[in-house]
Amino acid sequence: MTTVFPDTGVGPLLRDWRERRRISQLDLALRADSSARHISFIETGRSRPSEDMVLRLAEQLDIPVRERNALLVMAGYAPRYAQTPLDDPAMASVRDGLDRLLAGYEPYPALVVDGRYDVVAANRGIALLMEGVAEELLTPPLNAMRITLHPAGLAPRIRNLAEWRADLLTQMERQIALVRSPELRTLYEEVAAYPVPDRADRTDRDADGRGADRGRERTPSFALPLVIEHGGQVLSFIASIATFNTPMDVTVAELAIETFLPADRETAAYLRERLP
Repeated sequence: MTTVFPDTGVGPLLRDWRERRRISQLDLALRADSSARHISFIETGRSRPSEDMVLRLAEQLDIPVRERNALLVMAGYAPRYAQTPLDDPAMASVRDGLDRLLAGYEPYPALVVDGRYDVVAANRGIALLMEGVAEELLTPPLNAMRITLHPAGLAPRIRNLAEWRADLLTQMERQIALVRSPELRTLYEEVAAYPVPDRADRTDRDADGRGADRGRERTPSFALPLVIEHGGQVLSFIASIATFNTPMDVTVAELAIETFLPADRETAAYLRERLP
């Protein structure tokens, strides 16, 4: 996944990251054990930062690992972080760990996506939810955003599609602002243009949040749920996303593990029955 920068030279790039983080030169200097004068000289090109300084500033600005490599190259240094394919033998421990995590989460759905939202691993819970998705969307590489929002994907079965779609598109916008990837921008424009089913604004719920499923316990209001139909049953999930702590490889840094916790007893029971 390539990255497009607005200017050349490491100084303007660092200034752009600092301004996006809304940090002053003085604050950044204090965090990086430097001086505001030196930060100013770096940003204007009057001073060439050392390799250590580039990495310290990148750490304080919380710059993604891929972009740290680009900053180092711009400053005249070799990239620091490798980008190892997930199928490389050196990544066996990562793959094994992910497989065990996904299997251990069953029967509840869980998957792993990369920086383009391509699915790199998924468990039986996800496979269950994708029953009925058009074959064209299940041809590798599977893309989580396409599968979720495409009219031939999960979209027609998502009861609260308007809210869920808006949340996913906002998530993509934040990601694009962070990495400025042409691939992500193209994907965003594609999925944002998908037609929305007529029922997208109908959640089949009344004012108390229960609607047609009045016997069910009320879905928690502390997070936006994914409310989706499967096999005539209405399922409700609360999603969470996890990433690796302090990754030293670009591939690992861009992996995200998304898990779906049942939001009510009925959903949990349905999954346990279907995936014993």
